[in-house]
Amino acid sequence: MEFAELIKTPRVDNVVLHRPFYPAVEGTLCLTGHHLILSSRQDNTEELWLLHSNIDAIDKRFVGPLGTIIIKCKDFRIIQLDIPGMEECLNIASSIEALSTLDSITLMYPFFYRPMFEVIEDGWHSFLPEQEFELYSSAISEWRLSYVNKEFSVCPSYPPAVIVPKAIDDDALRKVATFRHGGRFPVLSYYHKKNGMVIMRSGQPLTGTNGRRCKEDEKLINATLRAGKRGYIIDTRPLNIAQQARAKGGGFEQEAHYPQWRRIHKSIDRYHILQESLIKLVESCNDQTQNMDRWLSKLEASNWLTHIKEILTTACLAAQCLDREGASILIHGTEGTDSTLQVTSLAQIILEPRSRTIRGFEALIEREWLQAGHPFQQRCAQSAYCNSKQKWESPVFLLFLDCVWQILRQFPCSFEFNENFLIMLFEHAYASQFGTFLGNNESERCKLKLQQKTMSLWSWVNRPSELSKFTNPLFEANNLVIWPSVAPQSLQLWEGIFLRWNRSSKYLDEAYEEMVNIIEYNKELQAKVNLLRRQLAELETEDGVQESP
Repeated sequence: MEFAELIKTPRVDNVVLHRPFYPAVEGTLCLTGHHLILSSRQDNTEELWLLHSNIDAIDKRFVGPLGTIIIKCKDFRIIQLDIPGMEECLNIASSIEALSTLDSITLMYPFFYRPMFEVIEDGWHSFLPEQEFELYSSAISEWRLSYVNKEFSVCPSYPPAVIVPKAIDDDALRKVATFRHGGRFPVLSYYHKKNGMVIMRSGQPLTGTNGRRCKEDEKLINATLRAGKRGYIIDTRPLNIAQQARAKGGGFEQEAHYPQWRRIHKSIDRYHILQESLIKLVESCNDQTQNMDRWLSKLEASNWLTHIKEILTTACLAAQCLDREGASILIHGTEGTDSTLQVTSLAQIILEPRSRTIRGFEALIEREWLQAGHPFQQRCAQSAYCNSKQKWESPVFLLFLDCVWQILRQFPCSFEFNENFLIMLFEHAYASQFGTFLGNNESERCKLKLQQKTMSLWSWVNRPSELSKFTNPLFEANNLVIWPSVAPQSLQLWEGIFLRWNRSSKYLDEAYEEMVNIIEYNKELQAKVNLLRRQLAELETEDGVQESP
């Protein structure tokens, strides 16, 4: 297929662009295979370059001969184009709809993008499993790197190399894979150097209604426990959902077969529940007609902050079991590709100082999301505006980033990266010129030959000129465990994501006015404190002079 076949009108003059924080601009609108471009001959006017893959939905309306297209983006921006001529407007709209919903991944922009910057580091080879294992190898003699999944034959959503107990051979791993959902047998997620305890993750066991068991699975899980130690299995589903899964062939670990393990059920929502929550949240943030009380009520009704609280609470529980109780943990839900990864990742943010550095966090994203099989292509196919929702679309990764932002806000000096780094990851997960977030797992990425045909996001991010934008100037290395608060008053709406295009709204004006008043009050208070300090210093000096011989 040629892109030209989808572009009915490649160019229209005298188009007026309206977008947040910029005055209206008149210029020429051009459609290419991957971008919507508006350029103006006006001086000091920034051009608009919008990836078609960033377009979530469009609306059309007509007033006489003038047509208007409202473009709603996956990053929550809303852009308006006023186009002279009904036919031109309809042609542009249908072309945008076609180009923003391409079925083939290989037609997406990362396969056509050629970097204009010097590639200093090949990001595709920056965080290989072998390199990550090397960091632990001196401390974890009882674990090994297995290539049982080298051809993706055992588990299509796992990488070729995984870390497993040394006492379990590859034949046993193959048997365990048949007992776990999607072949996702338990693998090492994190090793706590402080006490040697570990976090493992997997898919649900396929016990079914007959209570099927697998002795190799029991042996593998018990192999992670040290003498006299107990472990915890954290199931991210409520008990009733886990019980219902048995009727479909799934289930949970029976404590009779895993006597050294205690099972804990924690409810973390997924799929359409999260998607509906995001839709309600973005709707409330875009509604500029309501007062502050009504807006806060709609924010609460979206349940977005409730989801954050649930995830952070479970992550804190996992970290507490590991650090304070000295117990190893196995975490899973149903597939082990969504809520499981949220919990394992956040637990490492809490426990591991390296995960709070820029490269350490990148390694975490690679290890716990990309290589661990989070289906980015499905989950991030659409955002909050698209009307045709698919059951597999869900803002799982965005929720994780929001949770990280909540911890960053509570511990502003403990993270090497800043808020802009998290926003950048959100944007590239949904629309990017890089191939990092394409595909649903490592198997798909290998078939697509992304390493050979696309550029890695990390190749761009890890250049000094870019890193400076994402570095936190307040950072001081903190080697301690950090315990975030999950109290309602400690969790806030992430304005940098959800309100960054709406700062002209009435309720935000009120909020910023109140914030300015607080800042001014603090300045006055600080001035009084400084005056008192100077007076105290002068008194101490006078006393010292009097007392000296």
